[in-house]
Amino acid sequence: MPARRTRRLSRRLAVATAGLATAVALGAAAIPAAQAAPEATPASAAPVKGGRTVDLQVLAINDFHGALETPAGSGGQVVHEHKDGTTERIDAGGVEYLATALRQARQGTSRSVTVAAGDMVGASPLLSGLFHDEPTIEALNTLGMDVVGVGNHEFDEGAKELLRKQRGGCHPEDGCYVDGRTFEGADFPILAANVVHEQTRKPLLAPYTIKKMKGVKVGFIGVTLEGTANIVAPGGVKGLKFLDESKTINKYTKELKRKGVNAVIALIHEGGYPASQAYNHDCDADGAGLSGPIVDIARKTDAGVDALITGHTHQPYVCTIPDPKGNDRLVTSAASNGRLFTELNMAYDRKSKDVVRTSVEGTNRVVHREQNKAADLTDLIGYWDKLAAPVAKRPIGWIAEDITTDRTAPESPLGDVIADAQLAHAKGEDDRAELALMNPGGIRTDLVHAASGNEGDGVVTYAEGFSVQPFSNTVNLADLTGAQLLQILREQVSGANADAPKVLQVSAGFSYTLDLTQSGADRIVADSIELNGEPLDLSRTYRVAMNSFLAGGGDGFPTFAEGKNPHVGGNDLAALEEYLTANSSAQSPLKAPAADRITVIR
Repeated sequence: MPARRTRRLSRRLAVATAGLATAVALGAAAIPAAQAAPEATPASAAPVKGGRTVDLQVLAINDFHGALETPAGSGGQVVHEHKDGTTERIDAGGVEYLATALRQARQGTSRSVTVAAGDMVGASPLLSGLFHDEPTIEALNTLGMDVVGVGNHEFDEGAKELLRKQRGGCHPEDGCYVDGRTFEGADFPILAANVVHEQTRKPLLAPYTIKKMKGVKVGFIGVTLEGTANIVAPGGVKGLKFLDESKTINKYTKELKRKGVNAVIALIHEGGYPASQAYNHDCDADGAGLSGPIVDIARKTDAGVDALITGHTHQPYVCTIPDPKGNDRLVTSAASNGRLFTELNMAYDRKSKDVVRTSVEGTNRVVHREQNKAADLTDLIGYWDKLAAPVAKRPIGWIAEDITTDRTAPESPLGDVIADAQLAHAKGEDDRAELALMNPGGIRTDLVHAASGNEGDGVVTYAEGFSVQPFSNTVNLADLTGAQLLQILREQVSGANADAPKVLQVSAGFSYTLDLTQSGADRIVADSIELNGEPLDLSRTYRVAMNSFLAGGGDGFPTFAEGKNPHVGGNDLAALEEYLTANSSAQSPLKAPAADRITVIR
């Protein structure tokens, strides 16, 4: 093993093995699995007559986020809607089951392609994230992935690391994890049509690929959301520009047609919000359809694109949105974490060399855990799990109940815990620290009370903490005036966040009112803001803790980057571990906070 790799791994193990000595592990909530039920097809197909068409199948996932093992909590469940309108939750996901489900779906088909719409890696659980997501790339190779469109999380470790995931090779700092075993990279193309070098305007990766299947040619174009630079660390995308999604797709649709490829499918890492969370809800039946950024993108995307496979919002939907010519076109998303996959079936006309639009049908299918596991994926997980075990199973705290994150609510119990942890860490670095602010997107999953292994209920393992905060951010400090703090609060609901607010999680002692009956920045009630019982003083300077992502102006909060006297503290996951160690024990586990620091007027 190279010396550099040995030193780096030794540092990780040293950090990861310090602390508590006894343990029990936390795991997935025990909710009875539903019986497999026929899954609704929200958009049905019209039959195509004549012998000149052949069947084409496209299987799609999105936002996998390295979820190799069965995901815990709400991130490992889907909502099933019954005919009477009632719903139930079904346990779903895990790459061993996903591989089985995809292989079964392909049986009996002669023309099938498996694709993904971004965020296959990044924000991953420890089993994948500890190894820079090499295990996930190898798993996708094994289950038969054909094409992946890039997402924002593919840039979490920067553009150079994304290129390594495509091309292979050992990590530049950690080296190879086992002597004689070199990471080979992705067997599939990762497409990034709208990610270009600022100076040359050339795409970072291939903009599209053409899949040829027994006389059928289909073009796939991959784009990420135009706002990617606002939600990833600036250093990782320096020198890159993210272009308009629909304009980019339109450009390459025309280029594909010039090459004789008329059948085109777009992989778009941007999404929408359906009226129902149920994966089998008929999106078009109630008239509510889909809202969110993908609607405008779909309406502007060339009518020559036959279907839009999307992601980013982690929502399940199969909806129709009119193309620029007014014809209905399918727009799909399969939630996240490999809990669902979308099956699209369509007819391909060999004479026109195009998909028959009226034949396209789509269904979101559950990755049930009642089916057999794919043995080759079980072996792959076992290989990496053995390498990760010394770090993963170490206990870091105890909880008395589920401590959850809820992105549909302005404030969550887990958000409060993390903000408190970061403030406690910041005070250890600088006793002038007064408050901490945490971005909700940096909280990836719940802390679940039920055990996932043989450790027992209520114990938080390092792996579970890693799943909550996998980005390796640091806890930073900066001086901000009261006026700047007010502006930061307003940036939650205006500017880049006007359409999809990002409400920061706040540490204990900081409070204010969010008035959702107002619009834009007016939703922040300025005279309600208090710190430790005192009104916010716009002219006073406060010492504020935030993670390094926010400190750089990430997530649409440019005012954070204006802070003075910056200080870089320790790792944010280490801060959470310190807090749990100091504030919980087997005899006195941590309870979920009340999440009452932000008063909401609706």
